[in-house]
Amino acid sequence: MEKAQIDRINELARKLKSVGLTEEEIAERDALRKQYILEFRESLRGTLDQVYLQQEDGSYKKLEKKNN
Repeated sequence: MEKAQIDRINELARKLKSVGLTEEEIAERDALRKQYILEFRESLRGTLDQVYLQQEDGSYKKLEKKNN
C-alpha cells in the first residue's frame, strides 16, 4: 500500500473525530481499510511461509497451517 493511501486513511480518521464523515468518505475509508488489511495479511502469510520450527532432534520442519 502506498504512503499516500495510508495518509488518506489517517486523514479520514482525524476528520471523523473532529467533524464527521460524509457517506462518500465513509465508503472511501472502508475500501482503503479493506485493501490495507488484505495487503497486511498477504505480507504476513509470506513471512509465515518462510518460518521453520526446530524439532527436539535438531531437525527443522516447515510451519504448517493448523487444521480445525
